[in-house]
Amino acid sequence: GGSAVDAAIAVQLVLTLVEPQSSGIGGGAFLVHDDGKQLQVFDGRETAPLLAPSDIFMLNGKALSFNDVVAGGRAVGVPGLLRMMALAHKQHGKLPWAALFKPAIKIAETGFPISARLHALLKAEPTLLKDPQSVAYFFKPNGTPLPVGHRLTNPGLAKVYKLIAKEGADAFYTGALAQTIVNRVQQYANNPGLLTMADMSKYRPEVREAMCFSNSGTQSDGKTMHICGAGAPSSGLIAMGQIFGMLSAQARPADDMQSVDWLHNYNEAARLAFADRAQFVADPAFVTAPGKDWSSMLQPAYLQQRAELISPRRMVDAPAGKPGNTTTSYAPMADQPEYGTSHISVVDAQGRAVSMTTSIESGFGARLMVSPGL
Repeated sequence: GGSAVDAAIAVQLVLTLVEPQSSGIGGGAFLVHDDGKQLQVFDGRETAPLLAPSDIFMLNGKALSFNDVVAGGRAVGVPGLLRMMALAHKQHGKLPWAALFKPAIKIAETGFPISARLHALLKAEPTLLKDPQSVAYFFKPNGTPLPVGHRLTNPGLAKVYKLIAKEGADAFYTGALAQTIVNRVQQYANNPGLLTMADMSKYRPEVREAMCFSNSGTQSDGKTMHICGAGAPSSGLIAMGQIFGMLSAQARPADDMQSVDWLHNYNEAARLAFADRAQFVADPAFVTAPGKDWSSMLQPAYLQQRAELISPRRMVDAPAGKPGNTTTSYAPMADQPEYGTSHISVVDAQGRAVSMTTSIESGFGARLMVSPGL
């Protein structure tokens, strides 16, 4: 009886509980909503603390390694997910806000079996053993992860969900709960963060126009696909559009997709797209789009130029381009591994569609819990 937005929120609340390594209410998300009349992007991505200096991830003039930064308070941004979901629900929800929390509260109280994947990831993440709250929740007294199938309850999260269900998302961003979160971040022993109550209370999600591109060159039936999603600060739609555009310029049929040549071209196109992503795509509040328009990165002439860099041999280096004929002073970002995230797709009975990518950045986020289970 609810809407696609209702379903996506209910799913996310459960994922926070059963898939804590990938997404949760301590993170952020981009939600694309289409009701057949209007296409919207709800931007609930985390933001940096207001007190964060430009060199927050540096020490003595040198960049800290990912592992030195990620575990602890320093890596924590202002969580955007809950206020974003509340805004989407206000515009497109059909069921009462509190009703969406009931399935997750029930599972948190009665428990869920630890999956083989969660167990394996706990075993592979020794940093969690440095966090007493994580140890109390996920591990045995001897430091080994709870076994596959162990029924794990989470009364702490159930209590938080009941509060937010009753008082709304603001209960997470103000008051005692927000103060508890801020204290935990600021007082993390070896790697404290700069999150404040002002950061929490001032956070607001954004509603942005969707970015779209059309593609027919990779379709074996000749039909044109219209693909839409979140633009900057998200990078996925732009990267997809660039990859499709470069492959179309290669003029290889889609039914050739299993061939070594096609897969080689795909890999090279992806490398070029990710080079542009690393060089240009960032938060529009701080960075100007190439040529003052993000669509400059999707222009056919530019992608044709980029596709000409693809040859039968692997590129030694995949360079960033110059979309919009612009010159920037941005330093290139060093290569870094991708750690994965969650994605939710829902279509309801009325044809309303939601596509939501939701993340806590990397496996288990900042590797800290506010209290056992949260």
